[in-house]
Amino acid sequence: MSDITAEFRFNLFKKEMNAAIKGIVYGNQYFYANYPVLFDAPIYIYYESNNPQYRQKIYFGTPRQYLNQIYRDRGYGNLTHSRNITLLDMKQADVTGDGTIDNLYLYGNKPEGTGDFADQITLVIQDGHSNKTTTVNLQYNAGYNARLFLGDFSKDSVADILISIDSGGSGGYGIFYVYSFKDNNLQEMFNVEKYNTEYKFKVNYEDFYKVSIGNPQFNVLFTIDISYKGEEYLSQYYNEDGKLKQPVKGEVLALGALYPIVTNEKSNSYDLLAIQRIIGTTNSDTLGYVENLLTWDGTEFISSRLSVAILSTNLISLY
Repeated sequence: MSDITAEFRFNLFKKEMNAAIKGIVYGNQYFYANYPVLFDAPIYIYYESNNPQYRQKIYFGTPRQYLNQIYRDRGYGNLTHSRNITLLDMKQADVTGDGTIDNLYLYGNKPEGTGDFADQITLVIQDGHSNKTTTVNLQYNAGYNARLFLGDFSKDSVADILISIDSGGSGGYGIFYVYSFKDNNLQEMFNVEKYNTEYKFKVNYEDFYKVSIGNPQFNVLFTIDISYKGEEYLSQYYNEDGKLKQPVKGEVLALGALYPIVTNEKSNSYDLLAIQRIIGTTNSDTLGYVENLLTWDGTEFISSRLSVAILSTNLISLY
């Protein structure tokens, strides 16, 4: 490689890398909000070249610098420095079981101009009898449209607390926690991170235009017919005889939705319906959804019905 070409590539790398890092940092701002120590972590990139003059490690600042630049450009000010504590949601119910209505508040830091986004999201429980407050700090506490739902998930006639937060990313992930506060004793009943760790699935493309979704832990296997996808899609993975060209894997994404659901109309209690998206080789290729009905058994939520929902296709008339 000539010196002129090496110099051109090196200068192009330095010019374009700032924009690339800015996009990466912006796309992961919610991750940084949950791990604020990384805001000031140094960013180094090692540039490889056959020319020793350009073979070097380059410092590109910190995530905080890029985020502040992004939000200054948009007129928001310094996002990572501003603090604007806001009431995000408020609900009332008896969550202690003493017969008195309690107040529950969801607070968060909402920088100006960031819409429904908030970080430092915190639950505050005010005992209706004593007015004593209990603060609950969430492990993952940044996202969009943070909200409360109060209902009896533990089947003990006392309301429990469901917190839902949208991640806002292209994956459509959600952050969810369920707490019991009976007798003023805080108990975590559901944790999204624990759920995502426990419910793992294997997604494999199979011969003859099929995709299998398996969970060894529960000894279940689902099969989706993808023959409707069309020749342009299928020809990427299959030969003309319907056999796979090579092994192809998909994925079941992390928990995207958690809905309170009534399965027994005679009861005033709720179960939870957990939904995860099934994708092919790209995030935009949705194949279906894993639906998991969760019921409290006295100590934890267990799966009482695990199923797969598929997308509809156009109706083809036989006449």
